[in-house]
Amino acid sequence: MKRAEIIGVIAIIALSGALGWWIGAQRPTDMVPTVATGHQSAPAARRILYYRNPMGLPDTSQVPKKDSMGMDYVPVYADETSAAPGSIVIAPEKIQRLGVRTQKAELRMISHQVRASGTIAVDDTRHHVVAPRFDGWIERLYANRTGALVRRGAPLADVYSPELMSTQNEYVIAQRALQTLIDSDPQAQRGMQALADAALTRLKNWGISGAQLDRLRAGEVRRLMTLSAPIDGVVLDKPAIEGMRFMAGEKILDLADLSQVWLIADVPTIEASWVEPGQTVVFSSPALPGRSFSGLVEFIYPTIDAAARTVRARVVLDNRDGALRPNLYGDVVFTAKDSAPVLAVPASAMLDSGRRRIVLIALGGGRFEPREIEAGRSDETHVEITRGLADGESVVVSANFLIDAESNLRAALGGLTPHAKHSQSGPVQEPVDAAGAAAPTPHSGHRD
Repeated sequence: MKRAEIIGVIAIIALSGALGWWIGAQRPTDMVPTVATGHQSAPAARRILYYRNPMGLPDTSQVPKKDSMGMDYVPVYADETSAAPGSIVIAPEKIQRLGVRTQKAELRMISHQVRASGTIAVDDTRHHVVAPRFDGWIERLYANRTGALVRRGAPLADVYSPELMSTQNEYVIAQRALQTLIDSDPQAQRGMQALADAALTRLKNWGISGAQLDRLRAGEVRRLMTLSAPIDGVVLDKPAIEGMRFMAGEKILDLADLSQVWLIADVPTIEASWVEPGQTVVFSSPALPGRSFSGLVEFIYPTIDAAARTVRARVVLDNRDGALRPNLYGDVVFTAKDSAPVLAVPASAMLDSGRRRIVLIALGGGRFEPREIEAGRSDETHVEITRGLADGESVVVSANFLIDAESNLRAALGGLTPHAKHSQSGPVQEPVDAAGAAAPTPHSGHRD
């Protein structure tokens, strides 16, 4: 009996200990008293809302766990959230560890260099085609080499034309007849003078030079007429050959004055807003190492090259030394600058997803808020802000991609849980964290 009593006492003691442990486990943690040390209480532990997937996947857990690659889930604390949806609070030590830097938006001048490709072309205003206005044959060709330099008034070719010969004879005969009709009927004189004037007019319309007409007035009729150079230039094209027959209006020589040339620049359409008439342009070419040529934008063509998606700009360049040859290819640099200061931030502050552009506003105290903006022109270092930002607001200029990824993740996680559920007694609000997103709840196999 004594042995049975001893066993019973031991069982009662074990049962009492288990019951005490169970009662203690049921007590809420917030009722556990804090232990004071001196005059200060111990700092409260940071409250963990949930654990998120370390790779950013929409998977959360109420307890610590690892993903399929063995990486620990990242705890999300209640004090890391802020009042605005998508915003975030980062501890000071974490800000320093990430290397977060901020800078204020300010008014500044936006300057930009537009780079394009360009080709030297003949100045159309200095281009001339030699095309006789009468039929004939080329008896002698003086400008008989492509690229030959010619001077204004220099002979280009001697041509024979039966029509030209007959008109000269007609003029000379009319002039001689007038001399014999000095004392005759005035009406006959007027008729003969009209014939002489008509012949002279045809010769002028055919482009016969003044010196040749003076010889014709002196009664000298020449079998060959000399075509003279109308400009100083070079022979670009020479279809003519000695002995060749030509028709009225047919080109026999192509001349151009290359002391001034055009630069045709192909500007990408995305940069076209920076280019305007009067702008300074610098042209350089690998074919002319160490040399550059400056000019002004004279004209911007009103059409777009559909294949290359470029806009053509025309620049006038001085070429008195002849270094710039037609079809020479090179690089073009346009220097552009806004006429007035604009609100701008460093280019690194803007995050462009393709569908929207945002900057991260530094609100102070480790709080950051993403804000959608509209951007204007940009240069190598800064971008113009046309909407969404005020002068003096601080934006994140480094490590903003990491902060934005964190902010987007929290907004996405908040969207996984409905904001409210409806019951018979009306809508019941889900628990909401400080970021405005519903706090994740653990999954269960059955919901009442």
